[in-house]
Amino acid sequence: MRHNCAGRKLSRTSSHRLALMRNMVTSLLEHERIETTEAKAKELRMEAEKMITLAKKGDLHARRQALAFIRDKDVVHKLFGEIKDRYLDRNGGYTKIAKLRFRHGDAAPISVIELIGRQEEAKTKKKKGKAAEAMEKVKGLISKDKDKESKAETEKTE
Repeated sequence: MRHNCAGRKLSRTSSHRLALMRNMVTSLLEHERIETTEAKAKELRMEAEKMITLAKKGDLHARRQALAFIRDKDVVHKLFGEIKDRYLDRNGGYTKIAKLRFRHGDAAPISVIELIGRQEEAKTKKKKGKAAEAMEKVKGLISKDKDKESKAETEKTE
């Protein structure tokens, strides 16, 4: 029985599990949304919410504790600058987990974990491949030819 055994082992050694969580928390706070397995997302939620709670304290000791866990100083600066302001009036529940699909290779449940209240980035147009660009050129030429034909037909009828 697993009485008083908190947390998931995730089939990793303790040092590997700690490194995994540190990297995932850093990525989540940097990108504000990541895709991972459901079990990892549930573990990540606990650690990420601890970091946001530290940021809400805002003192030097809390900043040093966050720096001891998070791998990137810029992410800690973002956490204590931008992210904490969103959650000053909220007592926990800073993240949201949504189930997406099952992974093709091993059928592991994939979820997305994101910070609540994040700003949606403006979606930029995807760069198109050469084949797509060639097709657009062809379509553009065809439409120009049709326009010329329709102009010629209207001139003939007049």
